[in-house]
Amino acid sequence: MSLSRFSINQMTVRQLSLPELVDACGELGVSNVALWREPVREYGVEAAAKLVRDAGLGVTTLCRGGFLTAVGPAERAKALADNRAAVDEAAALGTDTLVLVSGGLPAGSKDLRGARERIADALAELGPYAEEHGVRLAIEPLHPMFASDRCVVSTLTQALDLAERFPAHQVGVTVDTYHVWWDDRAPAEIARAGAGGRIHIFQLADWVTPLPEGVLNGRGQIGDGAVDMREWQGYVEAAGYTGPIEVELFNDGLWARDGREVLAETARRFVAHTE
Repeated sequence: MSLSRFSINQMTVRQLSLPELVDACGELGVSNVALWREPVREYGVEAAAKLVRDAGLGVTTLCRGGFLTAVGPAERAKALADNRAAVDEAAALGTDTLVLVSGGLPAGSKDLRGARERIADALAELGPYAEEHGVRLAIEPLHPMFASDRCVVSTLTQALDLAERFPAHQVGVTVDTYHVWWDDRAPAEIARAGAGGRIHIFQLADWVTPLPEGVLNGRGQIGDGAVDMREWQGYVEAAGYTGPIEVELFNDGLWARDGREVLAETARRFVAHTE
C-alpha cells in the first residue's frame, strides 16, 4: 500500500514540535496527521490550523475528548464544557472526528454499568452539539486493563451499544488494533459498526510482550508484536471502511529516538504491513 491513507498520530512522534512534524511529513510525502489537544493548545489552535492547512495536510482526528463518568454535578458540568471545547477545536482544525476516551470509575465506585449510563447521558448532550459543528464523536474502547482508571468501555460491543442510541453522524466508534485484537467478537462487531456507518476511524498499534512497567506506554511498532495488521484491515474494509488509517503509538523507546527517524520507520512499516 502507498502512503495515501496513512495518517501519523501526533503521539507517535510526540518529541517533534508541531512545526517539526509538519516539516517531516512534507519531506516524507505524508499527507495526513492526527492531532492531540494538549500540544495543539500549547501552539495555539488557530495557529495550528493555519500551519497544517498551509502545508496541505489533512487532519484525520483530534484526540481526545471524553472522561464523562463523573458523578458530581460540578464535575459533570466541567467535563461537558471541556468536551464542547474539544468539538470547537476539532472544527477549527478541519477534522470531522473527535476521539473519545470515555473515562474510568470515579473514586470509590465499583459501578461499571452506572458509569456507562453517565457516558450515554453525556453523549445525549454532546452529540447534537458536535453535529452543529460538523464533528462526529468516535467512542474508543480500550483494553480491559484500563477499565478502572481510564475507560469503562472495553469492547466494541459496549462501544456500539452506546453509539447506537444516537444517529451515526453524531456518534460512532474508533477501531484500534491494540485494544481489540484479543476479542474474538470484534470481527463481527466491526461488521455491525460498518453496517451502521459507525466506523469513524481505524488505528494501528502492535501488542508486544512483556508489557513495560508503565503499561500505558506499551504500544509496539507495527510488525513487532502479535497483531496481524492485514487481518484487521481486512475486517474494517469488508465492513465498508475506506478512510484514513492512523498509527498511534505510546512507546517510551520510540520517544527516546529521533522523531524524524521514527516517522520514517513508521511510514515504512505501514507500507510493509498493510495492503
